[in-house]
Amino acid sequence: MNFLSQDKLKLLAGAAVAAALTAGALIASTANAETTIGAQAPDFTELNTAGEQVSKSDFAGKTVVLEWTNHGCPFVQKHYDSGNMQGTQTSALDGDEAVWITVISSKPGSQGYVSADEADELTTSRGAKPTHVLLDPDGSMGRAYGAKTTPHMYIIKPDGSLAYNGAIDSIPSSRVADIEKATNYVKTGLGALEAGQAPDPALTVPYGCSVKY
Repeated sequence: MNFLSQDKLKLLAGAAVAAALTAGALIASTANAETTIGAQAPDFTELNTAGEQVSKSDFAGKTVVLEWTNHGCPFVQKHYDSGNMQGTQTSALDGDEAVWITVISSKPGSQGYVSADEADELTTSRGAKPTHVLLDPDGSMGRAYGAKTTPHMYIIKPDGSLAYNGAIDSIPSSRVADIEKATNYVKTGLGALEAGQAPDPALTVPYGCSVKY
């Protein structure tokens, strides 16, 4: 029987500790990369479908709703085919103090990737009402926000801080029949902000298809 020397045991133990620390650092790095409720939402500058640069700073003093989308995802189809997403957009944009930004972070060749013209056609054919549709094929904006699913929703307050991060509603399914029974977190979050209160909940688990980075 072969026995390891004390020196070798110490080396192996040291390697195990180093690996654990590395793993912990990676987890911490991932967590830090995501947005935090109450903190300033990440800055962004992306092109919209008209080829214009759109930045977070353009909307200082306004409430901003961010919606990550992928038209090939059945969870996105649930909310658009039923008219729920369009209705949520209309409710959010009732007035002059809110902006709705739809973000497409699918990489070229993946599900949900579209050209600017195709994105505009989707907006028209679905009767959607976003203020801008941003094209994020390199995934930089999606990763900055920690966007995980389509849909994944965020609400940014007029001061630029993050007020809501998570699912569009409370029932994580692709069934249209569940929409009426669900609590629409975007609508309730915006209603709370209008009343001078914080959204409750402010952080939920998003559901849908994974963002195709």
